[in-house]
Amino acid sequence: MAKIIKMAKPRVRKSSEGADTVLQSLMSREREIIDCVRELVERESPTHDKLACDELCSYLAVQFERIGGRVKLHREGIAGDHLEVDFSGLGGRKPLLLLGHFDTVYDVGALQSMPWRDDNGRLYGPGVFDMKSGIAQMMFALSAMREVRGDLPRPVKVLLVSDEEGGSKSSRAITEGVALQCAAVLVCEPSGEGGALKTARKGVGSFIMKITGQASHAGLDFEKGQNAILELAHQIQAISQLTDLHRGVTLNVGVIRGGTRTNVVAAEAVAEVDLRIAHKEDGAIMERKVRQLRPVNKHCKIEIEGGINRPPLERTEQVIALFELARRIASDLGFSLEEIAVGGGSDGNFTAGIGVPTLDGLGAVGEGAHAAHESVIAAELPRRAALLAGLIEAIE
Repeated sequence: MAKIIKMAKPRVRKSSEGADTVLQSLMSREREIIDCVRELVERESPTHDKLACDELCSYLAVQFERIGGRVKLHREGIAGDHLEVDFSGLGGRKPLLLLGHFDTVYDVGALQSMPWRDDNGRLYGPGVFDMKSGIAQMMFALSAMREVRGDLPRPVKVLLVSDEEGGSKSSRAITEGVALQCAAVLVCEPSGEGGALKTARKGVGSFIMKITGQASHAGLDFEKGQNAILELAHQIQAISQLTDLHRGVTLNVGVIRGGTRTNVVAAEAVAEVDLRIAHKEDGAIMERKVRQLRPVNKHCKIEIEGGINRPPLERTEQVIALFELARRIASDLGFSLEEIAVGGGSDGNFTAGIGVPTLDGLGAVGEGAHAAHESVIAAELPRRAALLAGLIEAIE
């Protein structure tokens, strides 16, 4: 894990000069943006399908090169390759990082049951909201700024990873390393309800609890068995007691497995547990509490694996400063902007966790992430791209 570095609250310029001109350029290209989103959606890219992810990564590399980026591929053996792009710009300021991912939760073939649709101002399809529209907004924000100004007002880095939906195991170190080179991170994950930016995200952890008992015949030797499923039931109750809604701590036993046959006292049982925390210090506390669980049946054994894998993105002064700047830029562009705290994590959790100012939820406005009705509002695409462009200009 990268070293945590304390960074000062990001300074901002008084205004986002040229924001209206950039917005006008983007509004005139709305159809192009929609066509770009469609192309990305119809190039399916499940996290676990390396070939599909690599094909989309190569396509995106070409598209970013066409608008002036210098491409670097981070090759991976099992996960899909990750894409890093550098854009030069006027000197004097550190680069900004535009962060996102191009993998989705949908298997190849999902387009058959949820095909691309452009219906009454909404765009539908697997991954359209989370987060292929956000990638299109990145490309068109950068392109419009170069078109209007002739060059970017500062250096910009883009990082798109292939494994965010699977926990970012192969990309985390890359994300943290690139972020440490930048003044701030702008995460183009989907917005919150109504287009709200995400100024807080919970940290995420996971545990696997395995119970080992003793098998026996449920009819002939019942009393000789030690039922792992029964012990797991006791442990599930204990885990549920660790939830503290006031602190923003939740534990959810989402998967259980155990036993072999109804006439066999179960020798093994397993539970998979999701942990969410709102405050960084609760991570170590909750890991310790889970690992301190002891069997009710002394003849059963408990093994626990896992822990925190994403720190929380907390609403710090750095985050507030970025949000207030975004709200002023949005006002200049003619719309209002709110903020929201959410329970889900993103790669922005990693960059915030190492002390780099991070603002999340700058992607598309829509609904239904990971669901059959996933969709985005087409008319919001140019405005969100213009907001991104304004932030690139205004952050010192």
